[in-house]
Amino acid sequence: MPEATPVTNHPTDRLIQSVRACGAPVCVGIDPVLERLPKAVRGTVETPESDVESISLFTRELLDAVAGLVPCVKFQSACFERYGAAGTRALESGIEHARTLGLQVIFDAKRGDIGISNEHYASAFRENGSDWITLSGYLGVETLRPYLEQGRGAFVLVRTSNPEGSSLQSLPLIDGRTVAEAMADLVAEVGDNTIGDSGYSDLGVVVGATQGEEHHRLRERLPRQVFLVPGYGAQGGGLSDILDLFHADGMGAMITASRSVIYAAGVDDPSWMNAVRDAAGTFADEIGRAVGLRTG
Repeated sequence: MPEATPVTNHPTDRLIQSVRACGAPVCVGIDPVLERLPKAVRGTVETPESDVESISLFTRELLDAVAGLVPCVKFQSACFERYGAAGTRALESGIEHARTLGLQVIFDAKRGDIGISNEHYASAFRENGSDWITLSGYLGVETLRPYLEQGRGAFVLVRTSNPEGSSLQSLPLIDGRTVAEAMADLVAEVGDNTIGDSGYSDLGVVVGATQGEEHHRLRERLPRQVFLVPGYGAQGGGLSDILDLFHADGMGAMITASRSVIYAAGVDDPSWMNAVRDAAGTFADEIGRAVGLRTG
């Protein structure tokens, strides 16, 4: 079990406390894909019901394997929602189990709407037990604020790791900024009203590990935001790509890895949890040492 930390209602303060206790600013993505699950968690006869049961068991045992090694996990909602109501129940069960293990939880749903639809999305997020949600902010300020209530936080898509994102996010605007930089400025404007004791806002950003040439410019625009950084490991991002996102004290970013950790074992390996545990420990140690939170 991870080291106990003081209780606070500010999501970023909780996240920072957990990172310091663990000594690693990392997050493991919970992205279960049926065909890649270990045979040890799959039934002998596959039905829609047994598929969800397999995903639910994999998720629970995966969480058990990484707890105490990493401070945070990120649930990819699409991997669960594709199975309808049963998948949603499995997602909620996984989130609840993660919280009992002391893990900080990100709900990776990439929501983003306005009006009553947005209120419904925000309400559903507040009810599912997660600490954070990922958002698309392209409908403006009204999209973001409803999620920053009752001790919850959000990460807004600014510069994503997929190559296709460049066709929009790198477009120059008439004032000289790129589209990504304009979104970053919007996040800074909204988020700077929600600074916790840690010095960080409860409105963070998603910036891909593979966009290293833009990291320094975005960090300058967003000194008080935590960066959630996908694209590390299996997607090609390495240590040299992500270090500019951290402040001198080793804080300010959360590096995420999914496939390189959760599928560290082959599907035939009955000891797959050990492989996952080793991969999570290596990942946490690599990043923790690189940013100075671990020594020796």
